[in-house]
Amino acid sequence: MKSFFFVTVSFLICQTALGWGQIGHRVIGETAQRHLNSRAQIKIAGILEGQSLAQVSNWMDNIKSDPGFDSLRAWHYVSIPDGMKYEESKKNTQGDLITACEKMISALKSGELNSEQEAIHLKILVHLVGDLHQPLHIGRADDRGANDIKVEFFWKSSNLHRVWDSEMIDSKQYSYTELADVVSNITYDDFQKAQAGSILDRAHEAMQYRAMIYDLPEDKKIGYEYRYKTWPLMKNQLAKGGIYLARILNEIYG
Repeated sequence: MKSFFFVTVSFLICQTALGWGQIGHRVIGETAQRHLNSRAQIKIAGILEGQSLAQVSNWMDNIKSDPGFDSLRAWHYVSIPDGMKYEESKKNTQGDLITACEKMISALKSGELNSEQEAIHLKILVHLVGDLHQPLHIGRADDRGANDIKVEFFWKSSNLHRVWDSEMIDSKQYSYTELADVVSNITYDDFQKAQAGSILDRAHEAMQYRAMIYDLPEDKKIGYEYRYKTWPLMKNQLAKGGIYLARILNEIYG
């Protein structure tokens, strides 16, 4: 069943392979669900046996307990040094976030997958498009996507990657549907921009936010001020992730 990925199992992981926390991924799935056209909604409901995009959005994190899927760990991220484009960077032989997204889209468009394969490819794509919009998943290899940047977040030890994956979202204490309502409050122009561009464009765009994200006080203690400064970017990335995912799924199934 798992052999159709045609990838080699590897236990050499350069960067912690976690994306948005559960709420973040569900927000992106819920936002995408709201922007599916009717034809895509019907087809996806059949493929996922009635589950919503929010419900399957964390599947790729949940299967990390299954060694048969270890070969997918490198797909959650891509490392691109400052000042470089993806094309110029050293590639991970196990694949990366950009190639994995493109691979899933191509496979789903091909019409050659059986029902089980299609459901798995779709669940992977939902998760990875979410990861694509977490800026630290297009990270620096030398600090493992900011996993090595130790901080205190609201008086608790953490690291910068974890703050962006989940802790900043969790600190707001929204349910995923409440947060989906919050991030969906965007202008028509921003909605149009959120649909635009290629997977590679999205990765390069995420790199532009590094200066803001890494702008930390000397003592690395962050809380209200850091969250206030970066929360608009967080909301924008969640919204864009959902809208962009819907665009891709409408192209495949609509």
